[in-house]
Amino acid sequence: MATEAALDTDPRTAWRLGLNQQQLAAATHEAQPLMILAGAGTGKTSTLSCRVAHFIETGTAPQRILLLTFSRRAAREMLGRVERVVGGGAQRVWSGTFHAVASRLMRLHGRAIGVQPDFTILDQADMADLLDFIRAEHGHEQRDRRFPRKGTLETIYSRTVNAQQPLAQVVERYFPWCTDEVAAIASIFTTYTNRKRAQNVLDYDDLLLYWNVLAGAEPVARQMAERFDHVLVDEYQDTNALQAEILLRLHRHVASITVVGDDAQAIYSFRAATVDNILSFANVVAHANTVTLEQNYRSTSPLVAASNAVIALSLQRHEKTLWSARSGVSRPALITCHDEADQSNLVCDSVLRSREEGTLLREQAILFRASHHSALLEVELSRRNIPFVKYGGLRFLEAAHVKDVLAILRIFENPFDEVCWFRVLQLFEGVGPAAARRLMSALGVQPATAVSPLVALLSLEADLAEPALSELAAFKELVTDCAAAGAPLPAAVEMERVRRFCKPLFERKYRSADSRLADIEQLEGLAAQSPSRSAFLSDITLDPPGSTADLAGPPLVDEDYLILSTIHSAKGGEWDVVRIIHAADGMIPSDMATGDAATVEEERRLLYVAMTRARDRMEIYFPLRYYRRPRGRDDAHGYAQLTRFVPEDIRRHFDSIAPTSRAASEDADGRGVRSGHVAVDAELQKLW
Repeated sequence: MATEAALDTDPRTAWRLGLNQQQLAAATHEAQPLMILAGAGTGKTSTLSCRVAHFIETGTAPQRILLLTFSRRAAREMLGRVERVVGGGAQRVWSGTFHAVASRLMRLHGRAIGVQPDFTILDQADMADLLDFIRAEHGHEQRDRRFPRKGTLETIYSRTVNAQQPLAQVVERYFPWCTDEVAAIASIFTTYTNRKRAQNVLDYDDLLLYWNVLAGAEPVARQMAERFDHVLVDEYQDTNALQAEILLRLHRHVASITVVGDDAQAIYSFRAATVDNILSFANVVAHANTVTLEQNYRSTSPLVAASNAVIALSLQRHEKTLWSARSGVSRPALITCHDEADQSNLVCDSVLRSREEGTLLREQAILFRASHHSALLEVELSRRNIPFVKYGGLRFLEAAHVKDVLAILRIFENPFDEVCWFRVLQLFEGVGPAAARRLMSALGVQPATAVSPLVALLSLEADLAEPALSELAAFKELVTDCAAAGAPLPAAVEMERVRRFCKPLFERKYRSADSRLADIEQLEGLAAQSPSRSAFLSDITLDPPGSTADLAGPPLVDEDYLILSTIHSAKGGEWDVVRIIHAADGMIPSDMATGDAATVEEERRLLYVAMTRARDRMEIYFPLRYYRRPRGRDDAHGYAQLTRFVPEDIRRHFDSIAPTSRAASEDADGRGVRSGHVAVDAELQKLW
């Protein structure tokens, strides 16, 4: 008994008591290839954290463990749990996203394959801008025939690289209207690659490409891989072909490979992720074992049963059946509405009713397939004074004022970065694209010269109008303070000086300048946590915050707001009440994603992901009619069909709620007669 009591209180072993049998088997599995199939809500994060803790407890130095996660936030959460189990040292684990770890390894080992360690990184918007420069240089701006614009070029480039498929094949499948332009696109991509090399910049895709080359180049591949005794990959269902190849090359030198994921939640094919990686893992990795986690701790039994029924019809899946010990009496509701307006009214009614019953607004979420699907609902929420926060729109790093500030810092880091120069020079009043290009040529940015453009800037005599000359003089002072000094200033100090320089520019250029400057102050706080400007720029580019809320910390005690989110952005979240809107064919699945069986199956998984976000209650809304006038004169409405993913035999898992009559709805709102009986009786009285 005494021994048992000691065991219960021993912190080195107590964590095992909180795991179920399958979780414990996964966490303590021997150091061999392992796939953990973790269904929604089955404690994946806890299990993976405990596996890391198990390796440390059994003698592995933390710095010899590589943990690859989907986001920096996920890595922090896992290592925080490991820290609570094993005490100090967990923060020395190599952790982060594939791109962040690739950046770190390139700075350590990149010279072996010709990569200089002081490279800077282009984010996706910068990639598109550089492609746009080259597009113009190749004469495609003035053509009398449609040619793909910068965003499309960036998407084609990234999909080609990450999927490891030939350009012609990618264009034919995903961009068939560009088929005749494959040769011109290839020429742009060749120039783009050469330009990056000349400027010592890498883009997101380069990081994975170079890591893959490094992992296959002996002897440096062995030197790099031998840093690690164990490699663990979270969200493996969301990896692409290139990431899977990197992992297999690491496995040549590292026997202990663990991947964790759920094939039923693979929903990122638009990023070139492929569900095939997790479906085929046991076939391509020799002697790989599989542990399946099936106990769902998030949702009630009726909700789990409905979710199981939906995903069971998938043709591409590992067999697993989730179950829950949470009994629950409320089955999911399938609510049919007259139209979109009726849907918005019913959703708002339900939100307010749940709030009055004690469920905070921020514990309620409304999920939808595409961002524009919530437009009518947002109007109704505003009319009813229901505050909301929406996820799935413009990301923090994509905001113009944030990109302005980061462009200045990137120039300090890499003076030959033409994308950033082009952006910064146009901040000056009266300077447009043509003038910016002339100034860049005068500074020696493109074509690159032996003299640093920052040095050339200080002696530049520009032919500009007075407002721009004054702003250029202020920029020269900023460069002298931050980039021309002997030792670089701390990143937070540079951020503060850049913010002061930008203040009058933002007040002239942007509306709501105060709120934009407040965003930059948040970035200053983030910069204060980085040891250098280089580290700050790498961190903010490779794992940016989704919004200023990611930087601001928890909300005030009295704040409350409803959550609106695309399903893609909701992955990883959970709420007491989840409402899924627009469950009609053409919406879920999207009419743009039904071209083949694989895309339809991903749309099914998307609905499954939405359903498995709910803890206690789930409502799925289906409008019968949609009002559209695509040609201006045709019928204003069309009838919809319920999503194909909830066929007749699955509806037994739902409480079906039919639409109320219009008269009853009007009566409830006080705008119509009291009832049909009253109306008929009134007419009869006239006859008598």
